Amino acid sequence: MDTTGEFLQEMVSLYGMALLGFIARKSGILNENANDVLTQLILYITLPALILFSMDISFSITLVKEFLWLTFMSVYVLVLSIFLALWMRRLSRLPDKQKSVYEGLIIFGNQGFIGYAVIFIIFGEQGIVYLTMFNIFYLLLIWSYGIYLFNKNETVLRWKMVFLNPGILSTVAGLVIFLLPIRLPHLVSNSLEIVGKMTIPLSMILIGSLMANVKDEFLFSMLKNLSLWKMAFVKLLFIPLLLIPFAVFSVPTSLLVLAVIVSGMPSAPTISLYAQKYGGDAIFSSLGVLLTTFLCIFTIPFLYWIVEFFII
Repeated sequence: MDTTGEFLQEMVSLYGMALLGFIARKSGILNENANDVLTQLILYITLPALILFSMDISFSITLVKEFLWLTFMSVYVLVLSIFLALWMRRLSRLPDKQKSVYEGLIIFGNQGFIGYAVIFIIFGEQGIVYLTMFNIFYLLLIWSYGIYLFNKNETVLRWKMVFLNPGILSTVAGLVIFLLPIRLPHLVSNSLEIVGKMTIPLSMILIGSLMANVKDEFLFSMLKNLSLWKMAFVKLLFIPLLLIPFAVFSVPTSLLVLAVIVSGMPSAPTISLYAQKYGGDAIFSSLGVLLTTFLCIFTIPFLYWIVEFFII
């Protein structure tokens, strides 16, 4: 992706897919069960296929170095996000049921759905390889610390949920394929490519369908909530810009651009699932996800412009 103009054109196509999902849900083409079906389809079939296909590449020392840079930047930005979220939680005057939700919305972004869609249009298949590497620590954290936020009084963490989930399993399998001196058969690779690339349109259709489910009274509630606006600013702009100082190091430009853009993804819908399951405020969580998802229409192109100005 060479220019901001080309990037914006690609983003418009993504937003068009989301609009399609919105219209389909509002018109009844997608029924009330569609969001659950789309989520399961992406999470368990198309996204793992995309990761496995993208990781079917030749091993090289350069990729190992890139993997180390991506891991370091991922750990750096997530650790800072944890401390920032804890500080904002303490400053907030939110009810107890909303505080853990607030932390989760700040720390965890939608790197699995929108993240893969945006990075694919910028970097293509190579970007999926990089994002898979960048997401390893994130996946471990959201399935461990993300659950811990809602169960701080619990003494036992369900480690099966951390490691035996489709995101981790497909990433580990992809790394094994990458490290082995063999390649997948062409028939298998081709099938994985066809199925995997469905992730991008399906993810955006799902986002549009989710937004169509929000009732008008929730929208008014969201617009009046100052805490949500503070969270959105920090999640979408402040946190990703914490990575800009890496520009003074010898980090490959494409890796830094990816890290900044992905760190500015809207809040993860997974936090709403955790809130629903573990007794948090699910409505408050949904409003946070909705607000950041809507605002990312403007903030993702802005972040790309920033990194193009300072880095590219």
